[in-house]
Formats: sequence, structure tokens, C-alpha cells
Amino acid sequence: MPFLEIIGLKTYFPVMQGILLKREVDLVKAVDDVDLAIEKGEILGLVGESGCGKSTLSRTVMQLIPATGGRVILDGEDLSTLSPDEVRRRRLNFQMIFQDPYASLNPRMTVFSTLAEALRTRQPDLKGDALAGDISQLMERVGLDRRFMRKYPHEFSGGQRQRIAIARALAPFPRLIIADEPVSALDVSIQSQILNLLKQLVRELELTMIFISHDLSVVRYIADRIAVMHFGKIVELGEAEELMENPQHDYTKQLLAAIPHIRG
Repeated sequence: MPFLEIIGLKTYFPVMQGILLKREVDLVKAVDDVDLAIEKGEILGLVGESGCGKSTLSRTVMQLIPATGGRVILDGEDLSTLSPDEVRRRRLNFQMIFQDPYASLNPRMTVFSTLAEALRTRQPDLKGDALAGDISQLMERVGLDRRFMRKYPHEFSGGQRQRIAIARALAPFPRLIIADEPVSALDVSIQSQILNLLKQLVRELELTMIFISHDLSVVRYIADRIAVMHFGKIVELGEAEELMENPQHDYTKQLLAAIPHIRG
């Protein structure tokens, strides 16, 4: 059985018309009958242009947006059948890394407070030296010096803030990580460091990851398999190298042709 199975997933948004008497005139099919199966320990790259439905799919999997139809089965448990309270409890097992760490981190909370809050979601009685020790370990795991734990987000660079966001996602000991464009806001030199960190964490912590990006070259570097999304549908799925070298769908070929090349 796959670790994460997405079956016939649909997320539709109604288009309403009228001022007093509103009526539905159309549907935006952001996610339209998507099927995916992801094995434990795998990194699946989800790629497509802005507006293709990648982020909506990720938020539907996370149960942040209600699905119109279909099922999301994580490690044998159908999340689609759970109550909101049960989903909140289960969400410790699946965490998200967002594109902009400055927007996703609370500017009024130090690194210590941010990570302490995340750690206590799984271990509510953690405090004192034990809490400080766990925060130190988390920071070191993502490549941050423990001396910085009393600093605020604005005192860090973009790459350092993203490392804090990654540490926060790891704090509840999740089994699935969804990374939504986690390097697109970073300098190219920093991107490779974050990608290497994510690959290392997946291997060492036995995580499963969905890595979302509009950049096929970035996805090729980190992913085991690549799913190409277009207008809410998965139009091509395959092993990363095979898909890059031998694309079958016209849309995939267009994405590959759009990758800039340096000519001598």
C-alpha cells in the first residue's frame, strides 16, 4: 500500500454572479480528478506553471481546503472521513513548508518561541532544559547556530529564515512534508544549500515529501519522480530523469523548452 494515496481528488470553487441574489454561474476546477500514489521515503516533485492547481492540491491534501470529492489516504487512514478536530490532531503527522518564510514566521516570536510552540504540539509537557536542548538539536539539524535562538525573524537572511521554517515543520516529528515552492524566493546560491538540506533530512529522518515548484530544473535535482500538473490535472508522471530526457506530453515539452540555457 502506498504511504500517501490520492484518489479522484477534486477541489472546485464556485463562480458567483449577482449582488443581492447571488447564483452560481460556473466552477473553477482547481484540482480535477487527481490520482497519485507516493511511496514511503520518496520525494515526489509536483511541477507546473502558476495557477495550474499545485498549491490548491497541496492544501487539499493538508486538509486546509475542503475537497469537493475524492479521497486522501495517509498511511492507510482516510483523512477525508475525519472530523475537523481529528484532522487537527492528525496534522502533526503532515507538515508544510511555505514559499515565503518571512510571511509564515511570526515576527514577534523569537526562534526559541517559534520552535518551542511547535515542539509542544507533540510534547505538551516539554519545558526547561529539556525544551532548550531539543530546540538546540533542531537548530543544529537544519544548520543554524544555537546561539541565535533568542533572535527574531527580521534578524536573519532569507536562507536562514527558511531553515527556521524547516525546523518548525520538523518539530512535531511528521512523517510527510509538503514543501510549496520553498526555494523560489531565495538566491540561486542559497537554493542549492536548502535543496541539499531537504534531501538529507528526508534520508536521515525517513520522511516522505511532496516538493512543489514551477522550475523543472530544481525539481529534477531533488525528486525521485515528477508529476506535471496542467489546468488541475496530472498530465504526465514518471521517474525524474526519464521524464526530463524523454517527455511525452506537449505541456511537459513546453516547460522543458522554457528552461534557460547558457550558450558558449
